[in-house]
Amino acid sequence: MGKEQRLSTPLAVKIPSFFRCPISLDVMRSPVSLSTGVTYDRTSIQRWLDSGNNTCPATMQPLPSTDLVPNLTLQRLIRLWCSESTVDSTAVTGCNDSARRVAGNLVKEISSSSDPAATLRKLADFFSDDDVDEFEKNDLINAGGCIAAIQSAMKRKSNDLETLEASISVLALVVQSESIEEGNKKTILLELSSDLETLVSCLVKVLSEGTVESRINAARILQSVLAMSDSHSRNLISEVPHLIPELIRLIGPGDEKGTTERSAVRLGVACLAGICIVRKARSEMVRLGVVPAVARVLTAESDVTVAERSLKIMEAVAGCAEGRVAMCEHGAMAVKAVANKMLKGGKGGGESAVVTLWAVCIKCKDRRAVEVLTGVEGVLTRLLLLMQSCCAPGSRQMAGDLIKIFKVNAKNCLAGYESKTTHIMPF
Repeated sequence: MGKEQRLSTPLAVKIPSFFRCPISLDVMRSPVSLSTGVTYDRTSIQRWLDSGNNTCPATMQPLPSTDLVPNLTLQRLIRLWCSESTVDSTAVTGCNDSARRVAGNLVKEISSSSDPAATLRKLADFFSDDDVDEFEKNDLINAGGCIAAIQSAMKRKSNDLETLEASISVLALVVQSESIEEGNKKTILLELSSDLETLVSCLVKVLSEGTVESRINAARILQSVLAMSDSHSRNLISEVPHLIPELIRLIGPGDEKGTTERSAVRLGVACLAGICIVRKARSEMVRLGVVPAVARVLTAESDVTVAERSLKIMEAVAGCAEGRVAMCEHGAMAVKAVANKMLKGGKGGGESAVVTLWAVCIKCKDRRAVEVLTGVEGVLTRLLLLMQSCCAPGSRQMAGDLIKIFKVNAKNCLAGYESKTTHIMPF
């Protein structure tokens, strides 16, 4: 752009200063912001960073991160300004019609090709390419037909793993991309939800047979769909054959070496937490082994969000008779895992832990579970701290009931209570 653009801009048009890149002084085509909050044109700042610089050109502050965050609001303002002035919007904003036509042709190829996998991979490259303008990506979605073409390919090739993996790769890129506007993401998810049975069946096949990356992408799409689903849609999703066992397999214990991708665990737990809201799905989850699987996650994971969601799952399954029986059967592992994460899953996770332990130890009166709970180091302190926090009255009452199961010694002091001063932030 540079000199040619400046010469082609009429002198009568005054360009707002904040539309100009601080480096090139031209109107920004693809504005991105640094961690310092200063916005630059992507090409200019990328050239600066690629030259070995690790400071912000405008402020000269050291950069703790070189991540470039698209400034879509400014991009939209620039485009609006161009449309209302005599400036050539194509020259300024970089809206490449030929690139948009190429992307449109890809959509047509997906709809008509007998082997659409290669074309789908090209579309994935289009959405993942940082050099492609953010508005071109959004324009493709706004034009319509893109998601419908992918859905059609998935339905036609429901037994072709290669096509399904390529389709899901595109959808996952769009759903998680910062370049795609939230309104467009919602539109895409609504389109996908129009045929839930087909979508989830395809996701299950990839979860069952796909690569680790493809399985993660499938779980990411399912999590996004569940997050905006109503109770009826969640019911339909939970009834798709083989979905629940594949999600349980996704969270561990892993391959023959015992290794599992943390992102797979995180997404698998999120999906199971979304499904366990469906009451009639809980007994099936228990039958398929969700209790020991989630207990392993609680034991191994330190992430607060994962812990909170895992404790929510435990609370849900402990609400049904089959779940309480399973908790008792796996008492040594399940009860200990829940008790140890009581203060490490946020406020909601702490309350879920108390409800779960109360269901097993007080409601079921399982002696093995009680023995395990009273033997967990520091659990009494955690219960006392939770009672002193801003938890719900019901949770506070349940925590009090759990404290009563600890033996009282002759001096009327709770056995096992840590008398030394502790400084613990519960949440």
